[in-house]
Formats: sequence, C-alpha cells, structure tokens
Amino acid sequence: MLRRRPPTGAFLRLFATSCRRSSLNPSRPHLPDPAALSPPPVAKKVPFTVSAHGRSWSDPYQWMRDTSDPDLAALLAAENAYADAFVGSAGGGGLRARLAAEMRARLPPSAVTPPQSWGPWLYYQYVPEGKEYPVLSRKLKPSRGLGRALLDYLSGSEKEQVLLDWNEVAEKNGYVHIGSCRISPDHRFLAYTVDASGGELFSLEVKDLQSADVIFSSPDKGIVSLAWARNSENLFYTVCDETLRPNQVFCKKLQSDEAGFLVFTEEDVNCCVDITSTKDFKYMTVNSNTRTSSEAFVMESDNVREGLWPIRKRVDKVQYFLEHHNGFFYILTNAPVNDTEKMTEGYYLARCRAEKSLVDRWQIVVFPGSDCAIQDMDIFQDNLVLFLQKNGTPLFCSVNMPIDVDVQEPKELNDLNPWYFPIPSDLCSIIPGSNNDFMSSTYRLVVSSPVIPDLTVDYDLRKRTFTILHQEEVTSLSANLGTVGLQSNVSSIQQNLQLVENSQSWGDLSKLFSCKRIKVMSHDGVLIPLVILYSREAHRHGDSPGILYGYGAYGEDLDKSWCSERLSLLSRGWVLAFADVRGGGELSWHLAGTKANKINSIQDFAACGMHLIKEGLVHQNRLCAIGCSAGGLLVGAVINMFPDLFSAAVLKVPFLDICNTMLDPTLPLTVLDYEEFGDPNISAEFEAICSYSPYDNLSPGACYPPVLVTASFNDTRVGIWEAAKWVAKVRDITCTSCSHSVILKTNMQSGHFGEGGRFMHCDETAFEYAFLMKALGLDDITMGPIPEALQ
Repeated sequence: MLRRRPPTGAFLRLFATSCRRSSLNPSRPHLPDPAALSPPPVAKKVPFTVSAHGRSWSDPYQWMRDTSDPDLAALLAAENAYADAFVGSAGGGGLRARLAAEMRARLPPSAVTPPQSWGPWLYYQYVPEGKEYPVLSRKLKPSRGLGRALLDYLSGSEKEQVLLDWNEVAEKNGYVHIGSCRISPDHRFLAYTVDASGGELFSLEVKDLQSADVIFSSPDKGIVSLAWARNSENLFYTVCDETLRPNQVFCKKLQSDEAGFLVFTEEDVNCCVDITSTKDFKYMTVNSNTRTSSEAFVMESDNVREGLWPIRKRVDKVQYFLEHHNGFFYILTNAPVNDTEKMTEGYYLARCRAEKSLVDRWQIVVFPGSDCAIQDMDIFQDNLVLFLQKNGTPLFCSVNMPIDVDVQEPKELNDLNPWYFPIPSDLCSIIPGSNNDFMSSTYRLVVSSPVIPDLTVDYDLRKRTFTILHQEEVTSLSANLGTVGLQSNVSSIQQNLQLVENSQSWGDLSKLFSCKRIKVMSHDGVLIPLVILYSREAHRHGDSPGILYGYGAYGEDLDKSWCSERLSLLSRGWVLAFADVRGGGELSWHLAGTKANKINSIQDFAACGMHLIKEGLVHQNRLCAIGCSAGGLLVGAVINMFPDLFSAAVLKVPFLDICNTMLDPTLPLTVLDYEEFGDPNISAEFEAICSYSPYDNLSPGACYPPVLVTASFNDTRVGIWEAAKWVAKVRDITCTSCSHSVILKTNMQSGHFGEGGRFMHCDETAFEYAFLMKALGLDDITMGPIPEALQ
C-alpha cells in the first residue's frame, strides 16, 4: 500500500549574537552577524484564503501547488544554489566531499548476494564494479549439489544469464526505479514494473528469457503489484486510478493479441487492491485493504474465468493473510474468535477447506502464547515459517507440515514443537530472502543490527541447522570485526529448542560500538522503545552531539539495520538514537498514534530527546533530529511544540502541510490517509489535525533551529510544495536571524525515494551530515581524535 514513506565562504556559522536563541544558551559558540551573509531567497506571496468548518485562514504560498508555474522553478533553483553554498562552506569548503569520500571508501568495489535455489536455477543479484545499481542474473543449477554450485558460482565456471540490468534502464532514461519483479513458475518469463521519471507511474514489461525480447508492454501506467498463474501464461496486475490508488486487477494472457481483461474493481475510495499468488501457485488472492483492515478473495489459478470466492467480509481493524497447503487455506488473522467478541489483541492461525462452499468455516489452529505475537508467515511443502515478536525482539520459527491437531481445541505454538532460528541476541532487523521455492526445505534470512553488517543465513528446516553464507564487507573495518555466536533469543520458551551442533559465528562490532535498547517514559506513562548507538572510544559523556531518528506512522517499524555511512558520525563521537514512537509497529501500537492519538507520537519523540539530554548521552545544545516523509511531520510538529529541544534537524521529503493536503481529496493518498491521520470533513478530526500541523503551527517571531529540508520535484506522495511552502513561511514569520539557516534542497529529477544508487546515496548523506556539523559549529573539529580502529 502506498504511504508517505526521509554564497560560499560567508556561512562559517549560523547564528548572530543578537539572536534570542543564542542568548538563551550561552554555551553556544558566538556566531557572526547574519547581515554579513548573503540573504536567502524570498518567495512571492499571492493572496489566497482557505475555509473549513466555519474557519478561514490565509495561505499566500498556495500558488506553489502549480508545479508548472515558472516562478516555482526559479525559486527552487535559487534555493538549491543557496543550499549548495550554505553546505559547501562547511569545514572550510571541503567537509561534504571528505564525508562522501569516507563513505564511498567503505563500500567494496562491487557487491553480490549469494545465489538462491529455485527449481533448476540459481538466482542472484550483484552490483558491477563502479556501477550504481544491481543486475539480476541466474545460472543453471549443477546436479552435484548446492555446495558444489556455490563453488561453481564463485569460480564463474557456470554460464551466467543476465535477466535485468538496472544500470541499462538508468542510462537510457536518466532515472530508474524498479517496483515489482516476478519470475514465472516455469522460469521462462520475467515481469517487472519500471518508473523512469520518479512519479511512480510504473509501466509493465514482460521479457521472454529464452529470446531476451520484451514480448509485452502494458499501455496502462500506474501498475503496482504482479502475480503469475500456475500455467505461466496468465499474468495478473493491479492498476491505479488518478489518485494513485490501486483499484483494479487485470489478467493478461501472454502470447495473445487479446487485451487484458478486468478481474476485480474496488469502488470504495478508502481501499487499495493487491494481487498475489499462493506459494504453490494454485490460487490467486485478491486483497482489498484499508490502512488497518482487509477483505480477501481467492480464485483457482487455472480457472480464472470462474471468478473470485469471498473469504470474509471486511471488519474494521481486522486483517487477513492467506496461504494454501494441501487442500487447506491457512489464514493469519486477528478476527473475532466468535461473533460476540471484538478483534483479538494479536494474530492467530486459522484454516479452512479450499472449497468454495466451505471457505467460511474456519477452524482455529494455533494461538502464539501469552508472551509472543505472530506477525507474518511463509509456507512450504513440509514447513510453515512464522515471523514472531517477543518483548520487542524479532524471532522466526518453523513448524512441520501438515499440521495434525485437534482443531476443536486450538493449540499454543509451543505445542507444535517449533524450531526457533538461532539469531544474534542484539538483533534489530530480520528481512526474509526471496524464498520462492515451495518445495524447498531451506529458508533464507538477512539479519542485521546497528553493530552487525548484513548477514545472509540459510536455515535448514529439516535438519534444524543453519549456514552463514555471506556478510556485508566494510572495507576499512574487516580487521576489527569480532565474532559472536548465535543464540535462540527465546530463553523463556526453551521447550523443544534444538541446539545447533558445530556452532558458527559472525562478525560483530560491539567491541567498538555500544548498542543498547532501553525504554523511555512518555507524557502519559507509556514506555517508548529507544535504541542508542555510539562509539565506545569516541563518545564523550555530556558533551557529544547526537541525532534522534523517528517515523511513527502506518504501522512501520523504524529501520535500524546496519548502515556503514553512520561510521562517519560515530567516529566523530556522535550518538545515534532510534525512537519507536506510537504510530509504528504492531496494530495496537500503530492505532495508539493515529488520528486524535497522533499527539502521542509527537510527545513520545520529545520524551526520547529529553532523555538523551537528561542522561548526558548528548549535550543539551547538540541534539539533532531526522525524519523522513511522515517522519518529517513528526519532527516538524515537535520543533513547533518544543523549539529549544533540537539544535538542528533534517526533514527529508517531509509531510508538513497536512491540513491543506488532507482537505483536498483529489491529491494522491489523501483519502487513503483519512484512516491514518483523520478525516478533515469531520470537525473533531479536523481540529486534531490543525493542532499539530507543522505548517499551520509555526510561531511568529520565534527562534527556530537550523533545518535542512530535502524534496523531490516529481514526488507524488508528498508534493514538492509542502517543503517549499514550509521553508518560505519559516523565513517570512519566524526570527529573521535563525531562519537564514533553514534551507531547501530539491532533486529536480527524482521522486519520493530519491535516485537510489549506492554511490549517489553516499553523496546525499554526506550533504546532510555536513549540514548538521555546520549547524552545531562542529564542521571544523572532530570531537577529539578519530579512533584508529574507525578511520
């Protein structure tokens, strides 16, 4: 589902000594008079009045909504020049380049994923040396076993077949974003969606892998999800309406001149449609989803014309995830257990016969247990894999299939003799591999944490053992990797845990970096998870600068996986903290940060920032914040409410003008976001939105911290005008001295997700870090010598 998912020489310092912000914080460095700085761009004003619920207010920057206005193009060009000059002067003029060089030096010249077996092939991706983007390739699997296949792959003795090269698409169009990418069950065809403009109007192409020719290009734009039927002849895809809402499912028969025929249309403007196939390709599933509820339909893969079977009607805050195994549909759901109950607190596993007349007769199979939550599942011929969470820690386990239980008496998970995958005890991120092969007994995970570079691990579900295949290389740190053995992470649920013989270990940087997970009390007594990361050698208690990251929307967890770019800050003594505020996470945590409860997300984030200062982890005048997309709304709202908390911030493609945007149902995502942020047509929900909207709550004459706002001109999720309007209004009504250090940087070619190349990403991050160092007056010092191990 779509979401709002982060003049040279003169600018040596940001504040004037006459600025009230500086006078309130005498420990800040004395900064030059802003009169000596070249003035920032000034946006024109055009009278415009907005009215809602009997209220009217002026919005003189509404004209920026017209992206074809030449004055907007001129303004953005001037803002980019101002931003480049502002950051370009940091560190005597070379800080950004030095940071980018550091980050690039940590990347290996090329990158590769271990091959994954599916049918007769080994599939893998790699980034060629010096290139920005990956290449999808495959080789035939030798008959001598996977171990030999890995050796053949590494030696290059097997002939490679290139399926899709992202670099070629980028060179042709100047931009590339590959959305969905699906191999047909017979391995002959590759279907993929590509966006060549950044606007996320994806087009569909199908490539015959035998001839290497593109045999089908859809005339439709705005294609989101793809799914193959079992016969590899029928391809299903979803198409968006004018608001980028996926609302229709089509089926195209390949190698036929017939146009794709319509399978399903969702008329409810609050719902998005998704199409998938079951793991064994026997059934197609259509899900019609709101932000928090879903409705599921299925149809036989080989009998598409016979139409869909409804599984269950949509119920508010109830979701369904469906798979097929041996004549049963297995359903992960939080639906009421009986007609009198409300939704359950978490998900449980149910099943029903895969027969049209019996799909409404559910039988509960298993509950997760009192101290564990089921989040997702994957299914194979001989195993069911469950994604779990226990006390905020991710877990995975497998259960032998078929499940033979007395479904009249639902079991708890541990009664099914699960095998819990051994994982690192301080893990923060687990991402499943492709795991496409229904007949496989191996499950692949990519495990990661702020102190563990990404690891690719295969788990043998039959033998209950694991194999470490690959760990991301960090060029300058390989010699400093310690080793940490694997633990089950389920010490309180030891039943049937299989100990791993010949235990393996993987590289870990915990000797260099402290990474701990604590909980911080928010305004209402709720404890908020906070992950804190810093260099054991470079950190200086009570004096270090720091960054607090936040998101808090759509039930999404904040990304805390390994990122080598962060080493440039950690080596200079910075603290990095990640706040899992309400609005993200599992369903109840998500709902506690939506609509009128959005204030909880804002207060949670502020509480985490205050904790970092109170405990001396970060100096009170050196705490920064970073928020991306809906996370930009979070940070922007906190800056309004607590203007002295953060000394600088980065708002990446931020959702700042929420009140005006939500009042316009013709904009992409707006109606879909009523469930997340509230429906402004309802007076109480409108007032709640107005109470925290970053654009509408700027304080006249107040001192605001330095803020870098980044935007993308072709962004369809968050319009370019949101960032441009906010910056213009800050410059217009807040403290003149402070607002000189609020800058706007716009990528004129990309969309919401930027350009995505790995070297380009280093350049973008270096720009952000250089800005923050300059904002804190730390651009010409390193907070002490950089530890040799981190250089």
